[in-house]
Amino acid sequence: MRLAGAIFTNVTKMLDFYSQFNPSPLSIKQFIDFGLNACEKKSYLFLRKELPVRLANIMKEIALLPENLLRMPSVGLVNQWYERSFEEITEFEKMEPEPPVLTEFCERLVHIRNRHADVVQTMAQGVLELKESHEVDTGTENSIQYFLDRFYMSRISIRMLINQHTLLFSEQLGARQASVNGIGIGGRHIGSIDPACDVVAVVKDAYENARFLCDRYYLASPELEILQCGVPSERPMSVVYVPSHLYHMLFELFKNAMRAVMEHHEDNPPPIQVNLVQGREDISVKMSDRGGGIPRSVTDLLFKYMYSTAPQPSKSDSHTVPLAGYGYGLPISRLYARYFHGDLVLMSCEGHGTDAVIYLKALSNEANEFLPIFNKTSSKFYRPVAQLADWSGPVNTAAQSKNKEKVSPLSAHTPVSHSL
Repeated sequence: MRLAGAIFTNVTKMLDFYSQFNPSPLSIKQFIDFGLNACEKKSYLFLRKELPVRLANIMKEIALLPENLLRMPSVGLVNQWYERSFEEITEFEKMEPEPPVLTEFCERLVHIRNRHADVVQTMAQGVLELKESHEVDTGTENSIQYFLDRFYMSRISIRMLINQHTLLFSEQLGARQASVNGIGIGGRHIGSIDPACDVVAVVKDAYENARFLCDRYYLASPELEILQCGVPSERPMSVVYVPSHLYHMLFELFKNAMRAVMEHHEDNPPPIQVNLVQGREDISVKMSDRGGGIPRSVTDLLFKYMYSTAPQPSKSDSHTVPLAGYGYGLPISRLYARYFHGDLVLMSCEGHGTDAVIYLKALSNEANEFLPIFNKTSSKFYRPVAQLADWSGPVNTAAQSKNKEKVSPLSAHTPVSHSL
């Protein structure tokens, strides 16, 4: 017991130390430049400092969560995973980058990535446990929303760093990649980044997988029309990006669009249009459906973690149906878009259809990581205080009551082959 107490005290001190530092955001260009001249020692020296900083910053925020949420079993489990991973990474703090240490570090990163594979679902389950056992007031709900956006963004960034290192240097993928070209997963990829990501190809891939689910459930599906600047085109449009991130966003949007179209049109469903536009600042991917649109009272709720119209997932579905019933598809897709300073926005005309636009930075040196930083400013959001309204309140509509409507598999399934 005394030994366990000493270890805990040491971890707490390390946590306090690393949380004093701000994360160092990288741009896609920096990821690319490093990958082209990949040096495992440099990567090791950077990650053994940067990973504890990113972990410590978000772990400090976990500790600020409402007590009743922290007491939920699933949240406690996530907290244990983070504490264990932080402890394992900081063990390398003073180890020199000798070959055996580099190999052990790479293996440890793979182990940590595997340990955290179910973090999204487990934290979502913790929020569900809270909703089932406690009445959640508006202040607590706002704190949880604020936290989850930051928590999941932090997770995306940590996985990005781990994936880049392991794809470039892990022996588990075969022989170590040559440091001359730094190619991580074969072909032109540099780690998980494709310097010439074919946007049209990713759109088609996401569409076909969503269509497969749609055909199974509705026995039909909308066709796809791809336009570039409003004109039908098969010409490739390339961007320096992480294809799996773009796929994740598009697949989620296609599922939503297909479900809306099929439930709004019994016969002859109109096609879903995807318009690609290359601007000087952004590449815009606009998906338009004629699925009846979304009431304005519901639109903002679609990005809230505490709101979901989907049925709650069963325990047996937790591994086969990622995010089923949690309603996290859109908010997490928006985080993927914002991770490199892009965005995802919805614009809907109730009674007609919905446009969803993904914005990606056109220039890789402007696509910087967007990371949460723990400080006094962030801390105040975890101490919600009752505030008097300074505007007249909205009319309470029936749409704002959380209807548990029947939801097709399109709201849940994610092909395993494309899991992030």
